[in-house]
Amino acid sequence: MISLGLVVSRFNREVTEQMEAHAHEAADDRDIAVVETIQVPGAYDTPLAADRLARKDDIDAVAVVGTIVTGDTDHDRVIADAAAQGLTDVSLDRDTPVAFGVSGPGMSGAEARERVEKGADAVNAAADLVEAL
Repeated sequence: MISLGLVVSRFNREVTEQMEAHAHEAADDRDIAVVETIQVPGAYDTPLAADRLARKDDIDAVAVVGTIVTGDTDHDRVIADAAAQGLTDVSLDRDTPVAFGVSGPGMSGAEARERVEKGADAVNAAADLVEAL
């Protein structure tokens, strides 16, 4: 059985709570144990939490879920780039799969609500990578 750590961004909570629910459903469907969940303020904060989970001996992979919606500036792109690079670094530094289930940037709130299945996608990607490696 795969043991999974889950990182959930609280920013845009009405979306990320649904993403988390989809993540747990996917884990149940694949007989994956979500052994620990860490909630963080926003997508920018996910790499540190993912790193803490990836350090644990009882965690095979980490799935990260969140959403980044657009605003009046390019801030959403800056946040998305930083989160993606940070999570990539964690995966490579810890030799642990870290799946990126963060939707955005460049989305409206309505578009983010249409992509809540990304929570399941992150869990499935993490599990697929554990099995492949």
